[in-house]
Amino acid sequence: MKSRIAYLTLCLALVGCGNKTQIPQASNEYAVREIKTTECNLSTSYPATIKGIQDIEIRPKVSGFITKVHVDEGDFVRRGQVLFSIDRVQYEAAVKSAEAAVRVARTAVSTQKLTVKNKKMLHEKKIISDYDMEMAENQLASAEAELASARAQLIDARNNLSFCSVTSPSDGVVGTIPYRVGSLVSSTTAEALTTVSNISKMYVYFSMTEKQLLEYTKGTDGVKGALAAIPAVSLQLADGSTYNQTGKVTNVSGVIDIATGSVSMRATFDNPQKILRSGGSGSVVFPIHMDNAILVPQKATYEIQDKHFVYVVGKDNKVKNTEITVLPQNDGTNFVVTGGLKAGERIVVEGVNTLSDGMTIKPISEAQSAANRRNSAAQSAAQK
Repeated sequence: MKSRIAYLTLCLALVGCGNKTQIPQASNEYAVREIKTTECNLSTSYPATIKGIQDIEIRPKVSGFITKVHVDEGDFVRRGQVLFSIDRVQYEAAVKSAEAAVRVARTAVSTQKLTVKNKKMLHEKKIISDYDMEMAENQLASAEAELASARAQLIDARNNLSFCSVTSPSDGVVGTIPYRVGSLVSSTTAEALTTVSNISKMYVYFSMTEKQLLEYTKGTDGVKGALAAIPAVSLQLADGSTYNQTGKVTNVSGVIDIATGSVSMRATFDNPQKILRSGGSGSVVFPIHMDNAILVPQKATYEIQDKHFVYVVGKDNKVKNTEITVLPQNDGTNFVVTGGLKAGERIVVEGVNTLSDGMTIKPISEAQSAANRRNSAAQSAAQK
């Protein structure tokens, strides 16, 4: 009797456990997509530095104390506009001294001319010797040379005086100003007074590898032909936004950097609104257009040792793991396949991590797979 009761108790327990646990049925349905060619627009970017077409360091040509700073950092200045004034007192004195020296030298020349004229008359009358005559003429030549030297010193003094007004050599924007009124500056000062950057156009410098450069130059008439064939490029700014002007790659360095294996390139951008500033950073973006591209979802691939694989579905619905080659550029969702697949083939696009080579599946469309997921979610919600 006790053994029968125990048996019944065990059966009830098993029945109770069976009501609580439901083992899901395994499904071999997998979403499949047929490969087709399509147009594709991608891009590749290169880190870049931005500079004005002219970045000119402003340095004084004379030494002295700054008496006035006429501009502020960030101001737009015109060519010839005064930026700094340097104490003029000693240079004004030098000009006056040079002017006096010119007058003295001019007087000496006039006096010596009279002497030569007088001695010439005496020489004609044989009163003085040839030696005396030549001495007088030599003294006149010496006086004239001293006058020329005095005049040159006057020009130099006037130039130094003009250099007390430090002007901008071109139109541009003023950079950092490390010196203020009262600072002692000279032509040998280590740091420039400021930098004036001409930003009407901007040079954007970037580098690419030798291999990437060869991809652009193959099939073209050398580097010049490659530059002409490169489409307009865009500029991604440091905040992630895209600059509203397109640029053109205009120059390629003639030497490849031995240390990095890269070549320096330059793109030129107009800067009408003065948005770009010299010293900025960004990325040059190259557009890539393909007419007959094969795209596969990244979720349909798996990677082993830096190689990409997909599962190709055969006519017998058996899957075969197939290696594919892809472009390094992608849109974050799809890979562009350059080898290993062709149009018309079918690949598994979902659940590839549950597949194995040679496995037989039941192919369904992506739409049907999405509908199945919705139905499963609805059933789960209803059970709760």
